[in-house]
Amino acid sequence: MNPLDVIPGFDAVTDNWPRFWGGFVTTLQLLALSGVGAIVIGFVIAAMRISPVGSFRAFATVYTEAIRNIPLTLVLFFCAFVLPYLGVGIGYFPLAVIGLTLYTSPFVAEAVRSGVNGVPVGQAEAARSIGLGFSQTLTLVIMPQAIRMVIPPLINVIIALTKNTSVAGGFFVAEMFAAGRFIANDRGDAVITVLLSVAFFYLVVTITLGRLAAVVEKKVAVLR
Repeated sequence: MNPLDVIPGFDAVTDNWPRFWGGFVTTLQLLALSGVGAIVIGFVIAAMRISPVGSFRAFATVYTEAIRNIPLTLVLFFCAFVLPYLGVGIGYFPLAVIGLTLYTSPFVAEAVRSGVNGVPVGQAEAARSIGLGFSQTLTLVIMPQAIRMVIPPLINVIIALTKNTSVAGGFFVAEMFAAGRFIANDRGDAVITVLLSVAFFYLVVTITLGRLAAVVEKKVAVLR
């Protein structure tokens, strides 16, 4: 006898394992694609935020403050309903990736900017004194030092993104939470077991990322 069979409603999980696994894989895909996109855009926005060009700084500031203060649900609603209305003919999954990327990128940008601000001003002044331009100073001098302080908060942003992927389930994307909700609706006698199983899948990802953040933080700790 399987010990798990004694758990009330666990058969709802085993009988619907393909749906659970499919939702978990979709969640990981959302996390990977949105995470990469948010990091790329976030680094660009952070560079614009500290740029000597005033128009770049203004755009980056408005972008960061505007997106960070809009609820994720509203961002995904815009991507799922408004963009198709405007003629963007792509599926709900890529639209969810776009929404999650846009929402997460300002948080990445702020994490990067805080790391850059943590580098002593004298480093940039020394770089300029030997003739380096802004882009050279940023990529060759500032960023290699800042990245050690940026990695731990970046991982925390990715952990938050993992949990935010559940919102995509409300916009026709069959991720982990949507799969659990479907099964719970079908098996009303196993709601608690199904939701606990969904929580377990999220914990697998978030705890793994949390442990990774702890290891990285120890390796790249900067003495102040």
